[in-house]
Amino acid sequence: MANEKDEKTMEHTMEEEKIEKSMEETETSAEQEEQASEPAEEKEEKATEQTTENLAELEEQIDKLKQQLKEKEDRLLRLQADFDNYRKRMRNEIANLEKYQSQALATDLLTSVDNFERALNTQVQAEEAKSLLQGMEMVYRGILEAFKNHGIEQIESVGKPFDPHYHHAVMQGNDDNVEKNVVLEEFQKGYIMKDRVIRPAMVKVNE
Repeated sequence: MANEKDEKTMEHTMEEEKIEKSMEETETSAEQEEQASEPAEEKEEKATEQTTENLAELEEQIDKLKQQLKEKEDRLLRLQADFDNYRKRMRNEIANLEKYQSQALATDLLTSVDNFERALNTQVQAEEAKSLLQGMEMVYRGILEAFKNHGIEQIESVGKPFDPHYHHAVMQGNDDNVEKNVVLEEFQKGYIMKDRVIRPAMVKVNE
């Protein structure tokens, strides 16, 4: 009887040891699994952080590139506007040169034209002098015709309202039969080239 009891006790003890060993192995396995899972989670977390940092850097680089592109576009637009203005200015200057290319020559000839006018207003009796004046008148009219071909014309003054743009008043008169501020007399003819005054007329104006 005693032997059977001892055998049962031993069997019971062995079973308890097996259970304890199994539990220990289970706990060890769980610990190992937990330890194995921790690095994986850490790696995943680090990878996520790295990806976030990379995205932030990429977004920053994209913003910088966008800003640089905008600055270059603005500069290009300014350069284009400057070039357009320069082209318009050059076109206007060329047009003005073509339009007023005869102005310098006309200005130089005005003194000679004035001398012709004074000579033609001279009263002469001799036939030779009259013939000479006729020849001078032909030259004078030829010059005026050449002026007209280049868009240069005399400014009408006498009987016209005084206009400081076209007239230069050097004297005032008092004529009750003429309205105020009207040109009474012209001392020197004025000339206009298309829309530009070459020389204003020298006049006498009614008060």
